[in-house]
Amino acid sequence: MRHCLAILPFLFATQAWANAPALLPPSVREMLEAAIANGNETEIATVAKIAKQTNPQSADQIQQMVNSWKERTKATHDTVIREARFTELWTGKLEAGGFRSTGSTSEIGISAAAQVKREGLEWSHKLSATVDYRRANGVTSRERYTASYEPRYQFDPRGFAYGLTQFERDPSIGYDERYTASAGIGYKVIMSKPIDLSLDVGPSVRHAKYVIGPRETKLGARASMDLAWRLAPNVTFKQTAAGYAETDVFSVNSLTQLQTKVSTRLSAGLSYTVQYESETLLSARDFDTLSRLTLSYDF
Repeated sequence: MRHCLAILPFLFATQAWANAPALLPPSVREMLEAAIANGNETEIATVAKIAKQTNPQSADQIQQMVNSWKERTKATHDTVIREARFTELWTGKLEAGGFRSTGSTSEIGISAAAQVKREGLEWSHKLSATVDYRRANGVTSRERYTASYEPRYQFDPRGFAYGLTQFERDPSIGYDERYTASAGIGYKVIMSKPIDLSLDVGPSVRHAKYVIGPRETKLGARASMDLAWRLAPNVTFKQTAAGYAETDVFSVNSLTQLQTKVSTRLSAGLSYTVQYESETLLSARDFDTLSRLTLSYDF
C-alpha cells in the first residue's frame, strides 16, 4: 500500500505531461516569426496553414501567434489614426484618358478624374471630381464637369450614415449648374474578401440653373449602390450607381469599371458610363453613354 501511494505523484505528473500541448518546433516557430516580421497578411496566412498541416499537435499555438499579431497590428493602426491630424492619412487617385483625330474630321476628347479620401475609425471623407469634354469640327458635343464631397459615419460594422454635396455642369443636357445635397443611412450588404456591396438611401434637394428657363429647386429622394468584386489579385470589377426621384423628374447615373493593376501604383481601366434624365431641355436622347479607356495613378 505504501508503494502504491508513493507512485501516485509520478502517475499524475505523467498524465499531465501527456495532456500538455506539444511544443512548437523551433524551426517552425522561426519561420512563422519571420513571416510575421514581414507583416504581409497573405504570407502569414500561408505559412500558418502549412505549419498547422505539418504540426497538427501545435495548431493552437500557431493560431495564438497569428491572433497576437493581428491584435498588435490593429492596436497600432488604431493609435496612428487616432493621433493623426485631419490633414494627414489622405490617399488618392488620378485618372486620365483621351483621344485626338485629324483629317476629314477634327475631333478631340478628354476624360479626367481625381479622388482623395481619408479613412478614420468611425468617420471617412471622400472628395472627387470628373471632367468629360469632346469637340468635333468646332462643335462641342460633350461638356460635363462634376465635383462632390461625401462624409460618412460608421456607427456599427455594417451600418453607416452619409452626407453628400455635389456640383454638376452639363449644357448638352440642359443645365449650366446643378447643386445637390443629400443625407441618409446605408448598409453594407456584403462584406468579404472577393465582394463588397453597400446600399444607401435618403432625402435630397437639387437646385438647377438651366441653359433655357429659370432656376429651379426640387425636393426628392436619392438611393445609391457601390459594388467592388475582386476577380483576381490584380483585377477588380466595380459598379456604382445613383438615382434621384422628384415629383416630375427621374435621373440615374451609372459607372461600370474593370481595372487591372499594371504596377504598385499604376492601373489601366475600361469604363462605361450611363446617364439617364427623364427630362432634358436640349437633347431628344434620354440616355447618354460614354466608354473610356484610362490610366490611373494611386498616391
